[in-house]
Amino acid sequence: MRQIVTRASSKAWIPELIAAAGPEVTETYIDFFTATIRNRNTRAAYARACWQFFDWCAAHGLELTTGRPFHVAPWIEDFPGSKPTIKQKLAAVRMLYDFLVVRQITPSNPAHAVRGPKYVVKKGKTPVWSREDAKALLDSIPEDSVSGLRDRALIAAMLYSFARVSAVLKLKVDDYYHNGVRRRLRLHEKGGKEHEMPVHHLLEEILNEYIAAAGLQITLSEVERIRL
Repeated sequence: MRQIVTRASSKAWIPELIAAAGPEVTETYIDFFTATIRNRNTRAAYARACWQFFDWCAAHGLELTTGRPFHVAPWIEDFPGSKPTIKQKLAAVRMLYDFLVVRQITPSNPAHAVRGPKYVVKKGKTPVWSREDAKALLDSIPEDSVSGLRDRALIAAMLYSFARVSAVLKLKVDDYYHNGVRRRLRLHEKGGKEHEMPVHHLLEEILNEYIAAAGLQITLSEVERIRL
């Protein structure tokens, strides 16, 4: 079964240079992306970068084990794209070769000594909303329906907690609870991490209004009774 998967994957997204190195190298290449990279988007970006690198190597008559730092450097220098993109490409190749060295496929990592372009962010790209802008946004959402109150609660949760969209969408009734006299939110972040934070009094009003309109107050009371 593993041989069938390997052959199918080799034809689909394995670079020809890797496939030509034999089934052991091909399986190791697949293991790197499936076993060490959990995020699907990162896996796709790194796979694309490694494909581009090995395609460049094949075009210049190089093999998997003959690559040297003075080969990786011109590939990076000639690669079109922004500095963050180039740094990501180099990181993908560097991580892959580290894995190949551990598996004893290659004797050294030719990308290890190659430095990427210097890129420093001095000013954040994400603007911070002012209190007036946040209030104008919340006031623009209709409050005459449960769906409107739900949308208002979701946006308010992001504005007042600075939480990721995915964390807010994962919130359940029992993630909104009393801790003494204050309400708290339990946010489920990336990597299975949980982050608990006090609820702003304006956010509490908005959440309570939605909970009452949606008929969730009974469930919330039951959860708090169980906690007690």
